[in-house]
Amino acid sequence: MIIAAAGLAAHLAGAAASRSLLPVIGIPLAAGTLGGLDALLSTVQMPPGVPVATVGVGEHGAVNAALLAARILALWDPGLRERLAEHREGQRAKVLEADAGIVREM
Repeated sequence: MIIAAAGLAAHLAGAAASRSLLPVIGIPLAAGTLGGLDALLSTVQMPPGVPVATVGVGEHGAVNAALLAARILALWDPGLRERLAEHREGQRAKVLEADAGIVREM
């Protein structure tokens, strides 16, 4: 699996996908005057036959790229799948805790 992060013209993920049979995840970086929009469009618009899974721009995209890669690997690794389920439950608990805090403040 290849995770490619690039900004501006952002052709790195597409170039990697065109030369490999491995899955490629592209992370557009927020750079330049467009704040990553140009990188997002360059990463997501691949020609037929050059698939690139594209996540959001910047740091959140990088986190999601790692989680997507882990989910792909978890297809063959039950232990990893269990750790991902635990991670998701931890995220759920944080959201519920934050929500409870907001309700109390109202």
